[in-house]
Amino acid sequence: MSVLQLCEWLEATRVGLLVRESLYGFQIVVAIHILGLALSVGTLVWFDLRLLGRSMPRCRVSEVYRRLSPWMLGGFAVMLITGSLLFTGFATRAYGNLYFRLKMVAMLTAGLNALVYHTMTERRIGEWDSSTRPPVRARLAGLISIGAWTAVILAGRMMSYTMF
Repeated sequence: MSVLQLCEWLEATRVGLLVRESLYGFQIVVAIHILGLALSVGTLVWFDLRLLGRSMPRCRVSEVYRRLSPWMLGGFAVMLITGSLLFTGFATRAYGNLYFRLKMVAMLTAGLNALVYHTMTERRIGEWDSSTRPPVRARLAGLISIGAWTAVILAGRMMSYTMF
């Protein structure tokens, strides 16, 4: 089965039909997707600004992360579920859309950045946790995160102009 055939199959499922053909399915899913995006990326940017040394300099990085992570992860879960539903409804259009592909690359970049931060940079957090300005690697992680999520949002917005 090719990727395009898989996309056609997804669109033919009940979920795909519900999102695409029901009176309010698409609108409701998109609204929830945007709310999840605002929650997840909005709180993530707070953390990234702390990594850059631009926000909350008196707060420990670990404390900022501990307090914001449930909101970031909860919003991300909502985005992931609703984004999957939207993809199911419009898989063949998304498959051929340049902005969808750019969005996926940006999401992969954001995910790899988070992986590198949590597995390598964060290991030495004990040395710089309370520092007003974290080390270069931590600041770079914050900058890449903000850039990648900005690209995700812009590509997602452009999808709506080029797919329909």
